[in-house]
This record gives sequence, C-alpha cells and structure tokens, in this order.
Amino acid sequence: MIKVLVVDDSAFMRKVLSDLFAAESDFTVLEPARNGKDAIDKIKRLKPDVVTMDVEMPVMDGISALETIMREIPTPVVMVSSLTREGADATLRALECGAVDFVAKTAGPISSIDRIRTEILAKCRAAARANVRQLIRPPAPPKPVPPAPVMPPAFAPGHDEQIVAIGTSTGGPRALQEILTRLPGNLPCPVVIVQHMPPGFTKSLSDRLNSLSALSVKEAEDGDILKPGLAVIAPGDFHMTLVREGAKTVVRLHQEPPIGGHRPSVDPTMEAVARIYGPRAVGVILTGMGADGSRGLKAIKNGRGFTIAEDQSTTVVFGMPKAAIELGIVDKVVPLPGVAGEIVKHLQSKHGGV
Repeated sequence: MIKVLVVDDSAFMRKVLSDLFAAESDFTVLEPARNGKDAIDKIKRLKPDVVTMDVEMPVMDGISALETIMREIPTPVVMVSSLTREGADATLRALECGAVDFVAKTAGPISSIDRIRTEILAKCRAAARANVRQLIRPPAPPKPVPPAPVMPPAFAPGHDEQIVAIGTSTGGPRALQEILTRLPGNLPCPVVIVQHMPPGFTKSLSDRLNSLSALSVKEAEDGDILKPGLAVIAPGDFHMTLVREGAKTVVRLHQEPPIGGHRPSVDPTMEAVARIYGPRAVGVILTGMGADGSRGLKAIKNGRGFTIAEDQSTTVVFGMPKAAIELGIVDKVVPLPGVAGEIVKHLQSKHGGV
C-alpha cells in the first residue's frame, strides 16, 4: 500500500484529492495537512510514501516546505501547480529543490481534478518508487562546466553535420541541467530535446537552461532552423519533427494525437532524426516513467547512429532507460554525470579523433 499525504490550504481540495486516492485499492490516505509547516510535522510523524504539495499556501508555502523536507526527511513529493507563467517558474524551482514531478491545475478545482485524475495517480505511483537519493543530490553547478576534452575550433560542421537527440520525463529538468551545463558552447551540432511537460512549462525550462548553459537553448518554434550550438526543446502539447529543406534542417510542430499519452512524445522526434541523419545521429534516453523514446531510439540504432541510456543508479525513475536497454538497442549505459562527456567523445570519434 502507498501511504499518501495531501497538502493543500483549501479544505475542498484536501477532500477532493483524498477521495481520489481513497477510491484506489493501492493507496492509503493519511491525515491531510493544511500548509507547509503542518506538512513537515506530519511527514515526520506519519512517514508517508508520497506527498502531494500545493505551491501557494499560508504560514509556509510549498517551495519552502519542500526545501526543509528534502534536507531533513527526504520524501517523494509531487507538486500541484497552477497553469500560469508564475506557476511554471515556481514548479521549476520545486523540481530543482527535489520534487519528483508535478501536475498542473487548470481553472476550477472540480474540472481540474477530474481532468488530471489519471495523471496524478500515475505520477504518485511512480513517485512512491522514485530514487530519493537522486532527489537530494544537488543539480549541476549553475555555470557551464565543459567536459574534457573540449571541442577544438577545427571541428566544424559541414555536409556531415551530426545531431544529438535527448528524450526524458520524470526527473528530466534536473538531468537536462546536468548535461547541458557540461556541453561546450562550441558544440558543432544542434541538440533536440523532448521533455514531457504541459504548455507554458517548457518555455520556463528553456529560459532557465539557456541562462545556465554555454549553448543557446530555446523553446522550439515551427520553422526554426537547426544550427550548431543551438538546443531546442519541444513545446508542451506539440509533437516536434524535423524536415530537410535544401541544406537546412527545419523544425516542424504539429498536434496529431498524443502517443502513449504524451504530446510531445520522444518517438516522432527521434524517428525524424534517424531518417535525416542516419549514422550521424546520437540518441540519448534519460530518467522517466514509461517507455516513450524506445521506438525512436531503435530507429536511430537501426540507422547506425549511436545510442546512450542513463544508468539506473542516477535516474529518478528508471522506466524509459530500462525499456530501451531491455530492447538491446543501447550502445552505452552511463551514469548521468558522464553523459555529456560520452556525447562529446562520440562526436569527436566520428571525425577521426579530431
């Protein structure tokens, strides 16, 4: 049984969320908490397996409570966030502080909870099994740290330009920060990224990563032209594919149905990468629940590209890397701190060791 603690300053929301979990046979609902201070006291006393935490609360807000929880009593926390720019920024802070994941509320508590019922149950089940040790590990330093060796200036793109494609979900924002801040600014190829997130949140994520990385990082827009040193992140609620127009590779966004419940999905992006770049593609699957990305990574592998999966020891949730590894399509299984270096090493090796 999964013991869940609901934390919200609204009595109505505490009741709605508690009833949602109580209707499931694998959850036991603990006495809810009405603010962050109350949550800390009850976590210490009741030892929940997972906590749902509202962001905005009196006495002590959700971010402040989360910082104390991860420092004193590390516990898996899923944030319940408003679907606004302010809510997105606060959610990213929460993920940096150690929250496993988040769910975004829309307007109106009744319709919101009904809409996210399946999502919150799935994320809380995954969070209860999350690797808490990775949640309390500080993210990468907030300054670019180039891996060794750094790309030499002579290593320039041309007709044989390469590409790096990264797919991730639960735990992804911290993992992406770890990787992108360790890639050199003179990376001679573009990077395309799919992170499972709703609209609005991917813009905040890309802005945050751009401020920390030597690479240029932006939320992808339809018609963007890929170029060396640029990393684009698929926007929430849009699949991201690529097309070749002359000598240029161009981003195309569309809203075809979700794949495996995800839009954006990793698979169509990686399949486009495999189709255009073939053996010049590097595919990377990071922490996340489910199996999204395995089909796309297989396409890269079948096209003689190079494939990397994050090692279980550093994932928050091992689902996505595990699915890829079990298919036998992964060339290298690497703990997160070594992924950037592995990418650079492979890019160099493809250019005769330059």
